[in-house]
Amino acid sequence: MRAEFPEFRLGKVLATSFTATLTERRGEPVERIPVPQRLVDWLAVYGLDVASCTDAQLDRARELREAIHAAATAGALQEPLPAPAVDVINACSTQGAAAAVLTPDGERRWRLGPDARVEDALGVVAADAIDILAGERDGKLALCASPTCRAAFFDASQSRSRRWCEMNTCGNRQKKARFNANRRGRQAEG
Repeated sequence: MRAEFPEFRLGKVLATSFTATLTERRGEPVERIPVPQRLVDWLAVYGLDVASCTDAQLDRARELREAIHAAATAGALQEPLPAPAVDVINACSTQGAAAAVLTPDGERRWRLGPDARVEDALGVVAADAIDILAGERDGKLALCASPTCRAAFFDASQSRSRRWCEMNTCGNRQKKARFNANRRGRQAEG
């Protein structure tokens, strides 16, 4: 990965990790796939290797990312899923060609063909989003408690009470801010 680009925020859930290619949505947004090659790089991290990406394919990927984020946000808030977002997710899911394969460990992985296109990889991401949005997995959709982030994430913790999309970023930032505020308060009293 190139140093001039922000690092990827990687998670265990493909669809919500994909939405994390745009972070700090309510602050100063950080685009983590600013050029087509970065999308190729991100897909490769998840085993969805494609040879190249055009500007139009990057635009479609961003459209899918925003559709998943809109639908996941609605799901987390227990609101109806926005029809335009559902349409984009469904269209991407049906346009891709990928096969689910079983690993010796009993896990499902996706396999793209040797001439895989970005659309094939996006189909996998869309299918993962459908699994989550349809309640096919054990867990729940939630929104990051950080007021500048508000990322949608899939909470598979035992208590289903996670507050942060990532403890190492948003959680630590909030804890540090709370610590500093408390310290300032104590200094003002003393």
